[in-house]
Amino acid sequence: MINGKTLILRFSSLGDVVMTVPIIRSLEKKHPENKFIFVTRPKFKSFFSEFNNVEIFELDLKKRHKGFFGIIRLFSDLKKLKPKRIADLHSVLRTQLLSFLFRMFFIKVSVIDKKRKERKALTRIENKIFKPLTPVHFLYQEVFNKLGFSIDLTKDHIYPPSKTFNFNVDSINIGSDKLVGIAPFAKHEAKMYPLDLMQKIVSYVQEKHTVFLFGFGKIEMETIKRWSNVFKNVYSCDDLDGFENELALISNLDLMISMDSANGHIASIYNVPVITLWGLTHPYTGFTTFNSDLKNQFCVDREKFPLVPNSIYGNKMIKGYENAMRTISIEEVLGRVNEILLN
Repeated sequence: MINGKTLILRFSSLGDVVMTVPIIRSLEKKHPENKFIFVTRPKFKSFFSEFNNVEIFELDLKKRHKGFFGIIRLFSDLKKLKPKRIADLHSVLRTQLLSFLFRMFFIKVSVIDKKRKERKALTRIENKIFKPLTPVHFLYQEVFNKLGFSIDLTKDHIYPPSKTFNFNVDSINIGSDKLVGIAPFAKHEAKMYPLDLMQKIVSYVQEKHTVFLFGFGKIEMETIKRWSNVFKNVYSCDDLDGFENELALISNLDLMISMDSANGHIASIYNVPVITLWGLTHPYTGFTTFNSDLKNQFCVDREKFPLVPNSIYGNKMIKGYENAMRTISIEEVLGRVNEILLN
């Protein structure tokens, strides 16, 4: 039996935080008597409401925990919780300093190995070593196993039931038994399927199914509003009245189509099939959705664009690669959509 509290450090980004959920489920199943304190941003709290033995410590990176002295205050705040061990799933400057301070007080720390050398070899321009890296889910698993928890995602993970719809659907005409989520956007241009092609996918899918579009921010929502006005069976995530309701809907989808982005990861933790359209990133980087299917990964033609992937996070565009995602065939994507929805 492993006694005492375990602090989990993972501050951002949304997709990376969501990818920890299957790990926490496995921990709760194998170690229901243990207490886990997840140190992260308040906006990520909703993802952990299903757990009985997980408490969220809310970071305040704008005020109390901002800057160097903020990290010292954060350490002081966390030390008061009297943790027995630290799981650093982030391994950035902030968490590295926290880990160092905890070790000074003889508290056991396990830090994720991000395989930086292998990542560099996969994404470099010259002498690229094009082979798959360990999926991030299993890198997270390794952190906890080094602390003595002995979990196995392939055996210990159990999906929860879908969340209950708790929003008014009177204004939404669900004329099909299939609900499809489509997240057309990504944080970086290098990861985003051309909108003219994505519009064709939306147009095709909505002919027989109900489509919900997911996005964030003024520019994205303007596009979503325009499409939802044009197409009969297309609705905006704004119609769902809040993030909790978005999660409820996503957990009940029959399919999610997304870029290499957080919405795909969210759908996957609720056992929703996810079709991912990869831009200048690639499934080999280790950031595929949980329990992803190889048939659902659609990538740029590397014979025409051999430098893909050129980064892990898709934040770098290569001159001449602006139209690389146009080599992802709409017909092939829609063929796979039909296979999943008719199954």
